Amino acid sequence: MAKFPKARDFFESSRAAVGDHELRRKLESASARHLDHFAEVKAEFPPYDDERDAAHRIKTDAIAHLDELLIELASKLEARGCKVFFAEDAAQARGYIVELAKARGAKNVVKGKSMTTEEIELNGALERAGIDPVETDLGEYIVQLRGERPSHILTPAIHLSKEDIGQLFTDKFGIEYTAEPEKLTAEARSRLRAIFLNADFGVTGVNFAIAETGTLVIVENEGNGRLSSTMPETFVAVMGIEKVIPRLEDLSHFLEILARTASGQKLTTYTSFITGPRREGELDGPGEMHVVILDNGRSSMIADPVLREALNCIRCGACLNVCPIYRRIGGHAYRSVYPGPIGSIISPNLFGSAAGYLPFASTLCGACKDICPVKIDIPRILLHLRWKESTGEHPLRWPRAIERARRGARRFAKMARHPRTVRALGKLAAMVLKPFAHNGYLRRMPGPFGNWTKYRDFPRPRPHKRPAPGPERPPS
Repeated sequence: MAKFPKARDFFESSRAAVGDHELRRKLESASARHLDHFAEVKAEFPPYDDERDAAHRIKTDAIAHLDELLIELASKLEARGCKVFFAEDAAQARGYIVELAKARGAKNVVKGKSMTTEEIELNGALERAGIDPVETDLGEYIVQLRGERPSHILTPAIHLSKEDIGQLFTDKFGIEYTAEPEKLTAEARSRLRAIFLNADFGVTGVNFAIAETGTLVIVENEGNGRLSSTMPETFVAVMGIEKVIPRLEDLSHFLEILARTASGQKLTTYTSFITGPRREGELDGPGEMHVVILDNGRSSMIADPVLREALNCIRCGACLNVCPIYRRIGGHAYRSVYPGPIGSIISPNLFGSAAGYLPFASTLCGACKDICPVKIDIPRILLHLRWKESTGEHPLRWPRAIERARRGARRFAKMARHPRTVRALGKLAAMVLKPFAHNGYLRRMPGPFGNWTKYRDFPRPRPHKRPAPGPERPPS
């Protein structure tokens, strides 16, 4: 697993992203469209909040009984002819899939959209083994061509315009430049269809796994997930342990809210139910099916009574669309597979304390909590992670700085009981800081206050003036 970037890398990439006005325009435009579509489909579906409540109850109960449900799921899958592998960490999951692909003589692998395979860095492992992985989701295909990781959980190429993609296709494929989405999509489709026809090994993620029936559910819009799971002779589904739900009847509650929140649709174009490899007499489906069930830090999240709620996440990406931080800096600035508010919770637990700075990359405005389809209290969990980071064995310097600020606030509270002292200090500060002011703001402050103005402007203090005595107010 690659070493996780340091906090200063996040600051540097964030600063660069904020200064990229074209990136901010693309993010704002795409996020606004997502939210407009969501508002429309939510307004015409009155039971939406009831479905959220139901989904929250189902996921919370499933996480509480996860050990039982996983045993039931594995048993049902194996009874249907699937091979189930429980991976403790990313290395085990990667190793299993790569060795399987090598044993089957795979030359190329078609991949449906899967954040879990991004998490375990599967593409790089396949390439090192001499196997060519091809992302078949259009957005994933685009960022793969650019040598990038996805910028958004749902919309991998949200940071690119149609002009950017048109130029990419011209550079990569030597075709005439066009920025028309229909022509660009047709070009990608023609190339990917040829790859599907020659693929001998397929990998996808899993949206839901139903313990009662041993059914895997893949939800998508382009058909690439269905092709990746049915065209190749060998198919591997990769899922986190939290994807399991108890019963088939539970699924409808999630299907009612997932597409509405994620993409502003009533329902996605394709909802595939996979119950095992091809059976005797059947013409479609893989001859061999494997299911990799990944832990990779999720069990430690379950052990934390506050943090376990984050495992309710169904990866809709809605919290990114409303987050003021994400909409300013984009997904790549986070330097994590999972960006945005939910990524700031998940990443420290998947990648260790090196990602401990991410819970501090939030305004705690609560917009993510309001839009979450399964009602995860993201601000509460972020505060919990901040507390854990500040009291851990190797706390970040930020919590220590916060504690110093608290001590300073307590001293100021005592001083504020003496108005004359406050006015005198205000006059002194106004005189001292006057040389550093420009157009009424301090963009550079001396001494220990320099870190404040390193990232923001500060209004210049002005001498306090006593208000002129006014007319006496009549008694109320």
